[in-house]
Amino acid sequence: MPETEIKQLMTSLGESINEALADSPKINDRIQEIRDAGYEVFLIIEAQIGFGRKVQRNADPALGSAEEPVQLRITSEDAKFLKALKISS
Repeated sequence: MPETEIKQLMTSLGESINEALADSPKINDRIQEIRDAGYEVFLIIEAQIGFGRKVQRNADPALGSAEEPVQLRITSEDAKFLKALKISS
């Protein structure tokens, strides 16, 4: 995949995240409450997104089978962030 296409996909992902946050009623309600209290709100959210080429796991038996289940450990902060993005398990 050409680098320009990857950059387009990353830009699209960033825009989707921004839209999800902007469309969140909970976030908008909390921001409005702060404004109603007389404060200006500046919301800056930093997301780190990493990616790499897929590795063919079957090519090296030491890497294991491609059918092995992947275990994901999520902290409570991770869960809150995903819920704010309207992502559920």
